[in-house]
Amino acid sequence: MGDMIKIGKHNLGQGNPVYIIAELSANHKQDFQEAEKLIHAAKSAGADAVKIQTYTPDTLTLNCTNEFFRIGKGTQWEGKNLYELYSEAYTPWDWQPDLKRIANSLDLDLFSTPFDPTSVEFLQEMNVPAYKIASFEIVDIPLIRTIARTGKPIIMSTGMASREEIEDAITAIRQEGNDQISLLKCTSTYPALPEDMNMKTIPDMVETFHVPVGISDHTLGTTVPVVAVALGACIVEKHLTVSRKTLGPDSSFSLEPQEFKAMVVAVRETEKALGHISYEVSEHEKASRVFRRSLFVVRDMKKGELFTEENVRSIRPGYGIAPKKITAILGKTASKNIKKGTPLEWKLIM
Repeated sequence: MGDMIKIGKHNLGQGNPVYIIAELSANHKQDFQEAEKLIHAAKSAGADAVKIQTYTPDTLTLNCTNEFFRIGKGTQWEGKNLYELYSEAYTPWDWQPDLKRIANSLDLDLFSTPFDPTSVEFLQEMNVPAYKIASFEIVDIPLIRTIARTGKPIIMSTGMASREEIEDAITAIRQEGNDQISLLKCTSTYPALPEDMNMKTIPDMVETFHVPVGISDHTLGTTVPVVAVALGACIVEKHLTVSRKTLGPDSSFSLEPQEFKAMVVAVRETEKALGHISYEVSEHEKASRVFRRSLFVVRDMKKGELFTEENVRSIRPGYGIAPKKITAILGKTASKNIKKGTPLEWKLIM
C-alpha cells in the first residue's frame, strides 16, 4: 500500500507540500501561442505541474450525429455532438513534446491524460513523469491496465464513480505491478456547485484506499481547494485559462491567472495554518502571556491587614500570582505595607 508517490522531484502524500496542477484542457483554443502563454501563467501562479489531454476526436468517439452522440440538456455543451466538441477541444499531438520542453524549462512537471492505447504509446515516447486517468475513463479497465503497465505514477479522478468502481480500478493497477496510485475527489459537473462537492469524502477515501488523495475541482473560486487541503488533500487540480471572456469548451469553470495565484497562496497559507497537533505555547504567544490576568492588590494595605475580595482582585496584566490561588490567599494577612497596584507575590502573604 503506497501512502506516498513521487512525480518528478515532488513527493505526494501526507507531510509533503500540496502538489498543485494547472489543467490546460481546451483552454489553448487550438492556438499554440495560447498554450505556451498558459504554461508561463501556471509557473507565475505557483503551480507545480501542468496537465494536458492526449486524444483525437476519433480516439474518443465516432463522427456520428444520431441521438446517442448528441449532447443533451443540462451542460454548457448542449446541442453539439461529441465529435464536434472533441474536435474543438483536443490538443494537437505534434504540440505536446514542445509543450513538455517549455514546461520542463520552467521547472514544471508536464503530464497528460491518455484516452486510448495509442495515446499511452505516444506519451511513453515523450517520457511523461506520470499519467492522469479522467473520471469518465475510470470504468475502462483495459485502458487502465495499459496505463498501469508503464510503471509510471497514476493520478485517477473519481467523479461519478462508486466505491466499487474505484476499488476495481485500483485492483487493476496493482495487478499490473503498479502501486504508484493517487486519487482525486471530483464532482463531474461543469461548473460544479459547492453543495455538490461532499468534501467529507476526502478523509474517508484516505482511510479506505490508503493512497494519497486530492481534489480535482470544477467550482469557481478558491474555497473548495482550501477546504480540501484542510481535510487532508495533498493534490489540487484546477483548470487555468488566460481569460474567461474568450469562450472555449472549458473556460467557464476555469480560473484566470490572478485567481489561480490567489488559490495557490490560500493553499500554502492553509498548509502553514494546519501545522501539527500542539498544546505548546508558541514563541509568538509567549510575548502575550503578560496580558493574562493575575492577582493584584487594588487598595493600599497595612502590614497585618487581612486579604479580602475588596483589596485583592484578578485583573490584567499577568505579573502576580495565578487567579486560581485566590481562595488560598483570602483571610491571610499582609506581611508588610502594600501599595495599590502591586502584583501579589507569596512573600507579601503571612
